[in-house]
Amino acid sequence: MNKQSLRLYFIMGSTNTNKDPEAVLKEAVQGGITCFQFREKGEGARTGEEKKRLAVQLQKLCHKSGIPFIVNDDVDLALDIQADGIHVGQEDVPLAEVKKRCPGTMIIGVSAKTREEAEKAVQDGADYLGVGPMFGTTTKEDAEAPIGPQAIRHLRQEGITIPMVGIGGIDEINAGEVIEAGADGVSVISAISRAVDGTQAAASLKKAVHG
Repeated sequence: MNKQSLRLYFIMGSTNTNKDPEAVLKEAVQGGITCFQFREKGEGARTGEEKKRLAVQLQKLCHKSGIPFIVNDDVDLALDIQADGIHVGQEDVPLAEVKKRCPGTMIIGVSAKTREEAEKAVQDGADYLGVGPMFGTTTKEDAEAPIGPQAIRHLRQEGITIPMVGIGGIDEINAGEVIEAGADGVSVISAISRAVDGTQAAASLKKAVHG
């Protein structure tokens, strides 16, 4: 897993924006995102063939730009469209099962917030960890209380060496703190998906994480 590709990790589904998701992703790519996760969840989310059609559209865009395309939680879809990777949360399909079903070339990310969760993910063969929420966020209805960038610093001190991205409430103002704490990158949803100008938003975030 190339750590550089996690630097500016954009996550989005159709429910995260009022604009056309393809147009938003195009802007984000122009602004300099390095990785994309298709997360089609929440009220009004697309399902079945409609979900797959949107995934394929966005995947084509990513491939044209050499950006890894990760699918959130849907192993069947990830395998069907030959996505570059899959990301699972603690409540999703167990990592051991995901590893069994997915080819060895597929990037596998896992959400973790405690040392126990992180160590288990490493043991089970995760390629990277998504750690958070870093700050307060309104994107996820069931979001837990923020754990702050110090959580990443603690995981590093506990000997967790695999790539990590911070997620949750990150914007251009606080992104630098997450990197300073030991993260390899930041994951954002609304900082780009809800921005008036996605290209500008992504470019500002890119500047913040490379600052």
